[in-house]
Amino acid sequence: MEASLEHQVGKSLKKLNLQFVIAESCTGGLVCNLLTDVPGASTYFLGGIVTYTNEAKQNLLGVSPQTLETFGSVSEKTVLEMARGVRARFSNPTNREQLIGMSISGIAGPGGGTPEKPVGLVWIGLSSPKGDHAWKFQWSGDRTENRLQSARAAMIILLKFLKSYPNEKN
Repeated sequence: MEASLEHQVGKSLKKLNLQFVIAESCTGGLVCNLLTDVPGASTYFLGGIVTYTNEAKQNLLGVSPQTLETFGSVSEKTVLEMARGVRARFSNPTNREQLIGMSISGIAGPGGGTPEKPVGLVWIGLSSPKGDHAWKFQWSGDRTENRLQSARAAMIILLKFLKSYPNEKN
């Protein structure tokens, strides 16, 4: 039987001597929940911040008001600033080079969508010492399904990223 995504992520983070933090919006802490279901997660998971409003994104993660006004909270630019912000928030001189930050922002539904940004649109951002990346998804489920698919996608992205992460020990 294959280990769960959260177990695989934990094993990879430990193997690479990396730590992880996340800023969640539409998922409301689901990724934190998944990660903390694994015993011993505190060795690699430092914590998360749920920033459900633009004000919280600005105040807690340092997302620029101009970014939010120009691109909106569900955008590539916003999730990249969120990922950098959560990484900076948990960073210190001893862990800066081992810390990966991730973010999720989207429109879970049933309301809140527009023709340009429909319900189910989700952006996931990642910031690491090796660079920043963002991914766009369009889910078609209900609110619960969209949130669960987003959390699962974040775990898959993180696992794939870790499997390709340069390991200087090799």
